[in-house]
Amino acid sequence: MFKKILVANRGEIACRVFKTAKRMGIATVAVYSDADRNALHVDMADEAVFIGPAAAAESYLVIDKIVDACKQTGAEAVHPGYGFLSERAEFSARLAKEGIAFIGPPPGAIEAMGDKITSKKIAAEAGVSTVPGVMGLIDDAEHAVRIASEIGYPVMIKASAGGGGKGMRIAWNDDEAREGFERSKSEAASSFGDDRIFIEKFVTEPRHIEIQVLADTKGHCIYLGERECSIQRRNQKVIEEAPSPFLDEETRKAMGEQAVALAKAVDYASAGTVEFIVDKDRNFYFLEMNTRLQVEHPVTELITGVDLVEQMIRVAAGETLSLAQDDVTLNGWAIESRLYAEDPFRNFLPSIGRLTRYRPPQEGTGSDGHIVRNDTGVFEGGEISMFYDPMIAKLCTWASDRNTAVERMADALDCFEVEGIGHNIPFLSAVMDHDRFRSGNITTAFIAEEYPDGFSGVEPDRQLIADLSAVAMVLDAIETERREKTSGGRFAQGDPAGQVERTIRMDRENTGATITHDGEAYVVTIAASDAICLKTGWQPGETLASVDIDGTISVFKVDPVPGGYRLRHRGVDACVQVLSNRVAELAALMPEKLPPDTSKMLLCPMPGLVVALHVEEGAEVEEGQSLAIVEAMKMENVLRAERAGKVARIPVAVGDSLAVDEVIMEFEG
Repeated sequence: MFKKILVANRGEIACRVFKTAKRMGIATVAVYSDADRNALHVDMADEAVFIGPAAAAESYLVIDKIVDACKQTGAEAVHPGYGFLSERAEFSARLAKEGIAFIGPPPGAIEAMGDKITSKKIAAEAGVSTVPGVMGLIDDAEHAVRIASEIGYPVMIKASAGGGGKGMRIAWNDDEAREGFERSKSEAASSFGDDRIFIEKFVTEPRHIEIQVLADTKGHCIYLGERECSIQRRNQKVIEEAPSPFLDEETRKAMGEQAVALAKAVDYASAGTVEFIVDKDRNFYFLEMNTRLQVEHPVTELITGVDLVEQMIRVAAGETLSLAQDDVTLNGWAIESRLYAEDPFRNFLPSIGRLTRYRPPQEGTGSDGHIVRNDTGVFEGGEISMFYDPMIAKLCTWASDRNTAVERMADALDCFEVEGIGHNIPFLSAVMDHDRFRSGNITTAFIAEEYPDGFSGVEPDRQLIADLSAVAMVLDAIETERREKTSGGRFAQGDPAGQVERTIRMDRENTGATITHDGEAYVVTIAASDAICLKTGWQPGETLASVDIDGTISVFKVDPVPGGYRLRHRGVDACVQVLSNRVAELAALMPEKLPPDTSKMLLCPMPGLVVALHVEEGAEVEEGQSLAIVEAMKMENVLRAERAGKVARIPVAVGDSLAVDEVIMEFEG
């Protein structure tokens, strides 16, 4: 077994590999760039080597620097994680040449499966079902249009060396095919250094289901069930689960056997994933093979009990798999939510900055047997950089059945505190409570279909409004009680019944309410409706309140606001004021502050780099016309005119780094 391993990666996946390596008694080495000097993965490792500037192309993607770090530290093997160099055959080959083990598949398998065109040909020869399409390379935009028309719209335009949703566009007509080709080609060149593009039929009502395979160097290969990855946004996975709520045992077996056949066809060794598109009739088609550890590997680990990182290390060390196919059993259900530094209220645009608060839910086994796991590479006080992926953490829950796993995930998200940057926790919470998601009736179009106008938050139903009001009343009562005890008073001054009247104010609407306290529980009555009984141990200053509401425990994020509290729960974000009746009357008379008029400006929607300006000062533009392209976190974002007008001023230039809401263009009135 290896004595020292270097992880050629950063963030949560580096931390994840270090955990297993340390459990196995293996020393660890981290590499880091300028942007990662104070990163968590650097702190976790036994040793750390500086490898250059923040830009990945000058640090994490430079093979010579990784090899030099191995030589400096005496690392015998390298785990590549995912992304960066993980699927670069030349990296694996170079390590072999230097006598350093690569904890992953052999170069031939990476090369064969890393090219989507080649991989589809090999898959077809191995008897794997494939999607109709054109395997040849596309010359230019007009060539793309001709091919797309022959296949029939809609089509998927893809980078041959792509992954992670980059270099990928769906086209429904000729114009979208032209633009999709140009954007995919540009993203592919910047992300992978390979701008080759191909086109295939886009399967409607698809589900994205993948098979985890594991193989050793002795010819043994098994599959460890499937993962459902259909909840996607812009072809980037957001929520994954294992097993799939859609597959039956017959389809699972067929997909697993085809995945193994493909792995064997390329002499695969290590952990890998064969991805399929599955239609509504359970017909499945090969999509691609990821020759690395997947981001969503924890859900497979939770339902199988197999540590995939450990197996990868053992295979790289020459050991034989200790598992046969008959040894693999799927136990319970696991859900993974990817927490991203992106603002769901601004069309999920990337967010960067300092984590002023980062408090994950408690990990481990709960009283009902469920499990909470959080894979992360950040910490409170750390920074989310514009140079790398916007992932904050991967929150996972396991339970004996799907409904319970989903419910425990919703609870865990309520307990997850992230402040200082935009993040997608409200959106993840909304999905967990969505009836369609809970039913398992999902496709890769779920987000587009259920949130066609973007995400604007969750509207609370009548019961939740009552619960939020009651919770705010109780928090206010606790704070009042503390103040009055300090001054020698009592909870209900002068009222022998102990009842206090207040006005609840939400969204500029007032509702009368009363509260009493018997020493154990609070009883709140809102607008003469049924009384609500609440118990809590919350104390002023705490940012989470666990409240028993009529026998059900719920957790609320709590922030003080003038006259009340900002409460967040299950994707709902509400400001609830608890006012005396007189103050409420006066508050209703206060004018509403209007936001500034920015209708004549094109503002930068996220921190990013201006990579293109498509118009000049004085130009007349039409509604929908492309004005500029801003790149953030390795994705290009096309900014379009919301209406016709004339460009008055462009205060930025190509190459400028912009902050959120910085003016890119101004238009004449």
